[in-house]
Amino acid sequence: MKLHEYILFGLIGLSASTAGAVCGIGGGVIIKPLLDAFGLLSVEAISFLSGCTVLAMACFSVLKSISGGDSSVDKTTGTPLAIGAAAGGVAGKVMFHMVASSFPDRDQVGSVQAVCLLIITMGTLLYTIKKDRIKTHHITNKVVCIIIGFVLGILSSFLGIGGGPINLVVLFYFFSMDTKTAGQNSLYIILFSQAASLINSIAASQIPEFSFLILAVMVLSGIAGGAIGRKVCKRLSEVTVNKLFIILMAEIMMICCYNIYQLS
Repeated sequence: MKLHEYILFGLIGLSASTAGAVCGIGGGVIIKPLLDAFGLLSVEAISFLSGCTVLAMACFSVLKSISGGDSSVDKTTGTPLAIGAAAGGVAGKVMFHMVASSFPDRDQVGSVQAVCLLIITMGTLLYTIKKDRIKTHHITNKVVCIIIGFVLGILSSFLGIGGGPINLVVLFYFFSMDTKTAGQNSLYIILFSQAASLINSIAASQIPEFSFLILAVMVLSGIAGGAIGRKVCKRLSEVTVNKLFIILMAEIMMICCYNIYQLS
């Protein structure tokens, strides 16, 4: 890869991780479709790198919140959700490789991911706009939490987005969390699901080809984005975070439409 391509990957990782840390969407939902659009690496390599970036950002953000004493993670529901997400992360990775192997051109699986992501993002955007008029719930049953987390883990791992907007919608609707609290709990779930997905890929020897330097660039950009995002989030109001989230969803939908056209 050329120098400007490394810079591009770093900038995408940094900006996406910053926005992801602010909104609690992880950043992979931005990284994955953007890198697919540039087409510099295979779909499998991009999914793996996106997951690693999100994992680095989530790990930094969660540990920093815990050590700083400002964590708003609800352990009674967050931990069962995270455990379910970890199992779902492994299942989603297995599903991804099954789907990818069924295509003669493995990169065509990117169009499947783009369609799924477009539908999920569109639903998320509509819910976010109307959420003040939607009755929410407060689930405490641990078994139900594990099942919900499992589904979230499958979706995030299969799509290579780390968790993204669907985590927030689930936390809004099923657990009646506000935007900032949902953001921290989302990152906690993402940490578990992506860690499990990465361990599974290593154990199954399913690591795609890419330069180690590009992995280092993405991981460092994820950590830097997590640090910047934490500071920015503290200065923003709930209303501003909601507006940023809606703008990001609209941009992701446009990128998905381009990817569907390009990869089909």
